[in-house]
Amino acid sequence: MATVCVKSVLISESVDPCCKTILQENGIEVTEKHPMSKEELMAEIQKYDGLVVRSATKVTADVINAGSKLKVIGRAGTGVDNVDVDAATKRGIIVMNTPNGNTISAAELTCALIMSLSRHIPQAAMSMKDGKWDRKKFMGTELYGKVLGIVGLGRIGKEVATRMQSFGMRTIGYDPITPPDVSAGWGVEQMSLEQLWPQCDYITVHTPLMPATTGLLNDDSFAKCKKGVKVVNCARGGIIDEAALLRALESGQCGGAGLDVFVEEPPKDRTLLNHPNAISCPHLGASTKEAQARCGRDIALQIVDVVRGKALVGAVNAQVLAGTFSPGSHQWIRLGESLGGVLKACAASKAPYSHVHVTSLGECLKMSTGFLSSAAVVGLLSESPQNGPNLVNAVPLAAETGITVKTSHEESGVRAACAVEVWMNSIRYKAVGSVQAGVPVLLELNESVFRQPVPLSGHLIFFKATTSSELLLSVTGVLAAAGVEPESFSASTAASGDQWYCMGLSSLLPDIGALTSLVKEVVQLTV
Repeated sequence: MATVCVKSVLISESVDPCCKTILQENGIEVTEKHPMSKEELMAEIQKYDGLVVRSATKVTADVINAGSKLKVIGRAGTGVDNVDVDAATKRGIIVMNTPNGNTISAAELTCALIMSLSRHIPQAAMSMKDGKWDRKKFMGTELYGKVLGIVGLGRIGKEVATRMQSFGMRTIGYDPITPPDVSAGWGVEQMSLEQLWPQCDYITVHTPLMPATTGLLNDDSFAKCKKGVKVVNCARGGIIDEAALLRALESGQCGGAGLDVFVEEPPKDRTLLNHPNAISCPHLGASTKEAQARCGRDIALQIVDVVRGKALVGAVNAQVLAGTFSPGSHQWIRLGESLGGVLKACAASKAPYSHVHVTSLGECLKMSTGFLSSAAVVGLLSESPQNGPNLVNAVPLAAETGITVKTSHEESGVRAACAVEVWMNSIRYKAVGSVQAGVPVLLELNESVFRQPVPLSGHLIFFKATTSSELLLSVTGVLAAAGVEPESFSASTAASGDQWYCMGLSSLLPDIGALTSLVKEVVQLTV
C-alpha cells in the first residue's frame, strides 16, 4: 500500500504502558503528556505524526488543523465520538479505534447494572454503611423469565445477550444492520422498536451516538413501555434523553436507571444522578485492567501494521485503503496517480474538471476500483508530490470542488488495466494504463494506442500531430537545439490522421512553445 510515515506519536491520556512499549519497539518515538488543555494540545501536536487518545481528549477540527504533520489518530477504545472524523478526513488523516478492546468489560458492566437494578444492590450497600438493617425497603425482583430489550446488536450487544440468557431472561432486540437470522443464532429475536418497547422489563442500549440515535429513548418511547421498565446505558450519553428519563423516574414509568455515560461528563446538574432509583458510574465501561491493556496493545499494533503496510484494522474513515495490502498494489496506486498526472497535464489549459470516471478492467482488479479512483484523483489534484491530497481525502476533496467521481469495473476477459476519463464541460480526455513487469505503463491516450507501452517514469513529453515522415525529425531538432536528449519514443499504431506520440526525455524542455508550430497539442511532465 501507499506508505504512511509515522515516526513520532503523542499519547495525550493515560494509556496502558504496553502501547508505548510496542510503538517504541517498532522504531516510533513516543511522548506522553497529560492532561493538556486544548491550547496546550494544539501547540504540542504540531511536532507529531500520530496521536493516541482515549475518551477525554477532544480532537476537534482546531486540534486536527494544528497538527500539520498528523497522519493517524488512534482512539484506544470503542467509538470516536471525541474525534472530528470529517475534519480528519479532509486532511487525509486516518482515524482508527479498537473495536474489540473493551467489548467484554462493557458487556460485564451492563450485566452488573441490570443485576444491581433488579436487587437494589448499591442502595442496600449504602444503607448498611449508614448503620441500617432495612430488608423490606430493598425488596427486589428476579431476572428469571423477564424480557431484556437490546437496542444495538453489535459485539457488546451480543455479549450482553448471551450472559443474560444464562439468568433465564428472554432477549429481544433491534438493529438496522445485523441480519435477524444472525442474531437469532445467538438467541435474540429481532423486531421493530415499536414492537420492542411494550414487551421489555429491561432495556439496554448499545449503539453509537449519531443523529438517528440521539434521544432514542424519550418521552414518547417511555410512554410506550411497560410501567416500571428499567433502563441501562453503558454506550454513549445522549442516546437516552436525560430530561425524559428524569421525568419517567419521577412518575414511576421508569422503575430504575443504570447509567455509566452522560451528555456532559462529569455532569454538572446532579438531579438525575441523585434520584433514588438511579445507579450511576463515572464512565467505567472500559475501566478494567484487561480492557485497558487490550486497547493499548491493539491501537499500538494497528498503527504499526498500517505503517508497515501489513493491514488496516479499526479505521473508520479510510475504507479505500482496505484493498491496498495485496501484493503489487503499490504499483497500481502509482499507475492511478500517474494516469491522473498525465490527464492533469493534458487538461491544464482547459476549463476546470466537471467529472471523472475511473474503470478497473480485469478480474484481478475487481476489488481495487476504490483505491484506483482515489489514486487517479490524487494525480489530478496534486500540485506537487509533497503538497496535495492522498488516498484518504482525494475523493471528498474532489466532491468539495464540484467534481463528480464515478467508478466502475469491467471484466469481459480483458487483461488487467485501468482507464481514467476526465471531462471539462464538452472536452474529454482518456488515458488507459497497466502494470507490466512491476512497472506502471501508459497503453492509450485519447484513443491513440501506443505501439510500445510508455513507462510512466521520468521526464515525458506528449504531443498530438498529423502523421508525417518529417514530424519526428523536426521534433528532435527542437529538442537538440535546447540541449534535451530523447531517451525513448512511442508512436500510435494508426498509420494516418491526428495521433498522440510520447518521448522520454533527459530533462524537460525549457520552452515548450518551441514545438507549438509543429504539433496541435503538446504537454510535458515529470512522473
